[in-house]
Amino acid sequence: MIEELDVITLKRDRADLGLKAGDEGAVVLVYGDEACEVEFVNPDGSTRVMTALPMDEIEVVWRIADHLDEVRKVAG
Repeated sequence: MIEELDVITLKRDRADLGLKAGDEGAVVLVYGDEACEVEFVNPDGSTRVMTALPMDEIEVVWRIADHLDEVRKVAG
């Protein structure tokens, strides 16, 4: 299951959005089991693209749930 703050990779090119397969983004909102809002950023941290993507076009490469202890330590 994909959760908010998971990091995903795009499975296929999305020329309509200027994205290529392998681009990574962060999930900012999950729309049930069908889609999620993903933010792709530029090297300087500014938003490059924020868009809703169907679940079958993305794959999780880093799960927030696997790193909660780490995140809590950093957050203080």
